[in-house]
Amino acid sequence: MAEAMKATVASMLKGIDRYNPENLTTLEKYIDIQARENAYDLEANLAVLKLYQFNPTQYRLPVVQMILLKALTNLPHTDFVLCKCLIDQQNLEHEDIKNIVYLHDLLETCHFKAFWDGIKKVMSLIIGISGFEDSIRKFICHVVNITFQSIEKDTLSTFLGGLPDYQLKVWMNKYGWKENGENLVFISNQEENIKTKNITEKIEFDSLRHVCVCEKLSLTQRMISLVILHELCFKHNGIALI
Repeated sequence: MAEAMKATVASMLKGIDRYNPENLTTLEKYIDIQARENAYDLEANLAVLKLYQFNPTQYRLPVVQMILLKALTNLPHTDFVLCKCLIDQQNLEHEDIKNIVYLHDLLETCHFKAFWDGIKKVMSLIIGISGFEDSIRKFICHVVNITFQSIEKDTLSTFLGGLPDYQLKVWMNKYGWKENGENLVFISNQEENIKTKNITEKIEFDSLRHVCVCEKLSLTQRMISLVILHELCFKHNGIALI
């Protein structure tokens, strides 16, 4: 149903009709479908927040909460920040919204244990979002994958929300992580992932010659330009004529 609805909403958001408040009912229904079916459509969600800005009397707190929580599931992308920027300061001061923003800050700063503790405050909101916790775990695994070479098994379990051993192994297998000794999980050799990059800068002789004779340059700047020009000339077996 989410896929079928996505096409309908996409056509609805084209042109000036994007800001038609009569579309709010359909868009809000679409957000409920996203939550139930573990789907996600940032463009539609941003459109709802924009319509709330233009039509503050139609603002619905539960819908905004759902949009922000769905944006959390798409980390490390910046969707949450985009959504937050479309919410008025007065509405950001609501306790539930502040709790969700706090959860985002915890994830952004990699305070994963504190996140799982803090999630209890909004658990009643999360229950209706299919796949929420696993989406967060995917983000945490992404962070672990690019940060650690090895990690204590207990720490990894804590990062992922205190998973029991059998569930932890499912995530380890998914990312190809192996147990390496007692209570230690091998993630990857980060040194092997480092890729060198050669950058070639093309500097034309004529450009440097003009720089060297420019009267606006200080003596030091002109001397540096001369050195660079001579180095280029030697590399190409040429002679600088300044």
